[in-house]
Amino acid sequence: MDAGAMDRRVALLRAGTVTDDYGDEVDGFAPLATVWASVKPSPGTERLASAENAATAPTVITIRYSRKVADLNPRDRIEYPVGSGRQFDIKSVVEIGRREGLQIAAIGRADG
Repeated sequence: MDAGAMDRRVALLRAGTVTDDYGDEVDGFAPLATVWASVKPSPGTERLASAENAATAPTVITIRYSRKVADLNPRDRIEYPVGSGRQFDIKSVVEIGRREGLQIAAIGRADG
């Protein structure tokens, strides 16, 4: 893997129970890790959904392998750029080589 290509910071968000502003436990996403990544957008598509245009932004995100991120899965999310609130749903996670990295296929959320 080319370390120079990993020039973007992404936040990995773990699905689970979080505490809201009122102290109640609700389903949500908590920070798992902030890592260096290669982010490569693919051409987007538009489709008609419920009489609305729904745009998708497919993106391939590559990160280094570590024990902390080894169990990243489609229930989790990615925030990119970090702190922007822009989130991506993870569609698949594939290990690169023998624990060299993870290649993540993700779709940008319209509400993020």
